[in-house]
Amino acid sequence: MADEKTGGEDAAAPEATRTLADLKQLVEGAAVGGSAGAVAGDDLAGPVLPKIDDLGRAYATGKRKNAIARVWIKPGAGRITVNGREFVTYFARPVLRMIINQPFETAQRKDQFDVNCTVLGGGLSGQAGAVRHGISRALLNYEPSLRPVLKAGGFLTRDSRVVERKKYGKAKARRSFQFSKR
Repeated sequence: MADEKTGGEDAAAPEATRTLADLKQLVEGAAVGGSAGAVAGDDLAGPVLPKIDDLGRAYATGKRKNAIARVWIKPGAGRITVNGREFVTYFARPVLRMIINQPFETAQRKDQFDVNCTVLGGGLSGQAGAVRHGISRALLNYEPSLRPVLKAGGFLTRDSRVVERKKYGKAKARRSFQFSKR
């Protein structure tokens, strides 16, 4: 039995060495065929590639409060469609339209992309924030080099603030009922 164990151990050790050597050859082969960054070991994942579908669109999901927006962008004249309507009629307040256009202005891509999105849940303010988040993520999928600009503007971070729940014995989340002396 001791011979079988040592035989098994001896057989396992060269096998492990062979697989590590094979792995090293694979990495070296990929480095020769890949970029110079992979040779230095700085960037093993490689460059980030755009995620574009067969129709030339980039997709992303944006969220804010209880609103969820599904956003598709493609090169175009800057038309934004929300739930089948122009965004000027859907978001009547100028502040909401400004919120939606922020990622394009920050990335200096104003009027270069057509946006088609469907948004559901929440109110208009939350929906505008969800569309902005979705546009930012879709821009990142279409053009990964915009990541530093969009990240610095805070457009890639989901705004996690939601309405605080109502508590028992209170009129709202923190508001007490009016005090009556008599």
